[in-house]
Amino acid sequence: MPARCSCWLAGCVRGVTSTPGGAPNLQEWVANVRARPAPPLDPLPVMQQFETFEYAAQDMRDPFSTAFGRDEGAGGPRPDSNRRKQTLEQFPLDSLDMVGTLHTGASMVGLVMAPDKVTYRVQVGSYLGQNDGRVTSVREDGIELVELVPDGAGGWLERPASIALEDN
Repeated sequence: MPARCSCWLAGCVRGVTSTPGGAPNLQEWVANVRARPAPPLDPLPVMQQFETFEYAAQDMRDPFSTAFGRDEGAGGPRPDSNRRKQTLEQFPLDSLDMVGTLHTGASMVGLVMAPDKVTYRVQVGSYLGQNDGRVTSVREDGIELVELVPDGAGGWLERPASIALEDN
């Protein structure tokens, strides 16, 4: 079998080198191609003339100021920085699960399981979630709360949120 391969290779090599006058034809073709004139180049595109504009807005309001026409001392909802944080405020609201309720006299207490698998009691006025969420009502089927979120202009907005009772 090795003998066949060597014969075949020899035949291939022999076929390339045995063409009489192959190299002069190639050299002649290359010389003809080089002798041709180069094709003409496309003309350069015409440059558009733009109107000049002078920016003179020194007397206008700064678009990056945080006030946006609002008085810095304005009222409105704000997080209480002096308030001591409660345990459930370290967890995101969507990681908390309501697992039940307890009735204590006239009021109702919600049972909330945190990601640490500990069940906590919450009542109206308790705080939970990472956006200063304050519980506004506890019902048999859920807990309603109001979160404080930044409005992007230096102020705060109240946003309603809720935690529904888990269906197990």
